Amino acid sequence: MEKRDYDAIVVGSGPNGFAAAIAMQEQGIRVLVIEGKDTIGGGLRSAELTFPGYTHDICSAIHPLAVASPFFKNLPLDKHGLEYIFPEVAAAHPFDDGTAAFLKKSIGETALSLGEDEQAYSKLLNPLLKNWQELLKDLLAPLHIPHNPYELVKFGLKGLLPAVALAKRFNTDLAKGLLAGMAAHSMQPLSNISTSAVALVLMAAGHRKGWPIPKGGSAAIANALASHFTSIGGKIETSLMIHSLSQLPSSHAVLFDITPKQLLKIAGHRFSSIYKWQLGRFRYGMGVYKMDWALDEPIPFNSEICRNAGTLHLGNTFEEIVVAEKQTWQGKHPEKPFVLLAQPSVFDSSRAPKGKHTAWAYCHVPNNSTYDMSMAIENQVERFAPGFKDSILSKHTMDSRQIESYNPNYVGGDINGGVIDIGQLFTRPALRYSPYKTSQKGLYICSSSTPPGGGVHGMCGYYAAKKALKDVFNIKIKPL
Repeated sequence: MEKRDYDAIVVGSGPNGFAAAIAMQEQGIRVLVIEGKDTIGGGLRSAELTFPGYTHDICSAIHPLAVASPFFKNLPLDKHGLEYIFPEVAAAHPFDDGTAAFLKKSIGETALSLGEDEQAYSKLLNPLLKNWQELLKDLLAPLHIPHNPYELVKFGLKGLLPAVALAKRFNTDLAKGLLAGMAAHSMQPLSNISTSAVALVLMAAGHRKGWPIPKGGSAAIANALASHFTSIGGKIETSLMIHSLSQLPSSHAVLFDITPKQLLKIAGHRFSSIYKWQLGRFRYGMGVYKMDWALDEPIPFNSEICRNAGTLHLGNTFEEIVVAEKQTWQGKHPEKPFVLLAQPSVFDSSRAPKGKHTAWAYCHVPNNSTYDMSMAIENQVERFAPGFKDSILSKHTMDSRQIESYNPNYVGGDINGGVIDIGQLFTRPALRYSPYKTSQKGLYICSSSTPPGGGVHGMCGYYAAKKALKDVFNIKIKPL
């Protein structure tokens, strides 16, 4: 093979970019990671957004799929400084009457708390947990011959349902609300096909591993990935935003941890007309409006269970969340949005000065929205935690356009790299034999715009690297 500057280049240092780079570097391939910003991480960055000494996660904060990832779990990231903290209550969902549903690692304790829906919840989740690790390998993968077809079919019969249909298994507001909060992570109307799959994966991951918080901030994950990558010979270059292929050193393969919008700008002139047409039709979904707070005290939730939860789903009843998500999908800004909130400093004292706290939250908004949702978000928190507003010392906000400006992969504020509905679940970003391979030899896409989609799991990068290793370097790696 002709000598070049590098064997492979990865553009973008998010979790998928590093997963691709590590998977190739482990095979003796000389890999360079190029990052446009002056710091690595993509959605895994932390910064003092409010006051000095208050560490906030700029994008993602809670990582159930990172700790469950079939690829990441085989990496020695703990030896590179990564430490996870597991709140006993992974997630809680408060209601106006002061009660709250919750997700704990114990499926029995979670089910028991749902009253008359105890058996219905156990019947729904227990079968998934029996062979969860093998099932997860099939779920976090492109279309393929499954490792366990029977288990995957059983999951599909439930997961492909709209969340509004799956909710009919339950009678209580507690169980229905818990399901709605999980399904709303899909960033779609809960009447859409396959929204149940997102809920089931998140609940099962919580029961199997938990929903962890990285000690010191989400940047700790990126730093550990980078440290491991360089320890095995990889190289990283920052502050080089790629706008053209001509900026890249010579290599045999280039893997892009970017979405179709950027890929077309950089390499569209090298693609076939049909592939360009397919990428041009790729659909982006809802955006997000993000808030961070420096607080004088922990958030004073009415419910004790909520005060001890790592993640909060604020939206009250199933019906209210269904309405809010549908309105957002239709281009409206709900008065009472569904809010996802995390309070890392309750479990990680390194996040704020002694006695002080941080909190992180976002709600869904129409793509590319610049509407100020700060009052609506704070009203939702105050609704379930009276006195919250009085504890605010400082705040930082980002609308959807600012989020895209910060990270171009979040097109219009879409943190999932494109809609993950039934039309783009397996055919993202284009309908091809391999979703990672572009129409140009040696160029690949490895971002969350490929299967299995959004989330900090690195599996998009792993599978793209696997394809590039086979195509370009004639190297077949063992299945995970």
